[in-house]
Amino acid sequence: MHISIIIPCYNEELVILETYKKLTDEIKKLNEKYELIFINDGSNDSTLSILKEIATKDNLVKIINLSRNFGHQNAVTAGINNCNGDIAVIIDADLQDPPSAIPLMIEKMQSESANVVYGVRKDREGETWIKLLTAKIFYRLLNKLSDVSFPLDTGDFRIIDRSVINQFNSLKEKNKYIRGLISWMGYKQIPFYYSRQARFAGETKYPFKKMLKLALTSIFYFSKKPLDIAISLGIISVSIGLIYVLWVFISIIFSLGHVVTGWTSTIVIIVFFGGIQLLTTGILGKYIGNLFDEAKNRPEYIIENKINF
Repeated sequence: MHISIIIPCYNEELVILETYKKLTDEIKKLNEKYELIFINDGSNDSTLSILKEIATKDNLVKIINLSRNFGHQNAVTAGINNCNGDIAVIIDADLQDPPSAIPLMIEKMQSESANVVYGVRKDREGETWIKLLTAKIFYRLLNKLSDVSFPLDTGDFRIIDRSVINQFNSLKEKNKYIRGLISWMGYKQIPFYYSRQARFAGETKYPFKKMLKLALTSIFYFSKKPLDIAISLGIISVSIGLIYVLWVFISIIFSLGHVVTGWTSTIVIIVFFGGIQLLTTGILGKYIGNLFDEAKNRPEYIIENKINF
C-alpha cells in the first residue's frame, strides 16, 4: 500500500519541524510505502525554507509551493490532485489532529472495508467557548439547510481511498468545501472518534472571518434553501401589505378611525419591505456570484514549483 499524507501549511514555522517528525514516526510504524506532501500556501515566514531543508535530507518529503496564498481548501485540493497514494490522509500542520490517530484510522478503514474514515472530535482543547458554540451551531444549521447529510463535529482530518481521490479530481467546480464534497460522493464512510488537542505552537489560521466565509461557501454550494427562504419572506411581506390595505379599506367603509397613521408607520413599512428586498437580493447575489466564479474558470491554485516530485 502507498500512503500519501497531505499537509497544507501557512505560516507554520514554529511547528512544521515537529509536525514532520511526528508524522514520520507514526507512518514508519506501518512499514508501508509513503510520501509526505507539504503544500506551502503562500507563507510569508520561514515555513518554505524549513521545508526545503527537510526535503534535502528526506526525499519522501515532497513540497508543492503555491505562487501565493490561495486558502486552506485550495491548498488541500492541490495535495489531492498531486498525490500518488492508494490512500490519502488529510491533516493540518498545527498538530491539533494527532498523527498517532493515523495508524488506527488506516486499520479501521481496512477492517471495515471503508472508502473514507473521517475524524469526529469528541472534545476540543485550547478553543474558546465562542468557537465551540459557533462550530456546533454551524454543523447543525448546515444539515438543516443542505440537501445532503453531513457528519457533525468533523473537519478535514480524514483518510480517503483511491476511488474517492479519483472522483474528487474529476470535479471541476471552484471554491470547494472539501468535507462536504466527500460526504456528497457517497461510498462507505465511517467515523473515527478522537480528542482534538490545542495547537502545538503559533496562532490559528482560521479566524472568525475565514470561518464565516467557509460557512457561507458550504451553505450556498450545497443548498438551495436560502432561495426558498427568500421566496417565503417575499410571500410574508406581500401578505402583510395586503392585510394592511384591507384594514385601510375596512376603516374607510365603516369609519373605524383615522386612516392616516402618520410618519412613523410609513417609515416602518418602508424599512420592513426595503429590508426584505435587500435580503432577498443579497441571497440571489451570492448564487450569481458563485456562477460568476465558475464561469471564469480560473484555476483554484497556481503552483510556482515542486520539490522531490
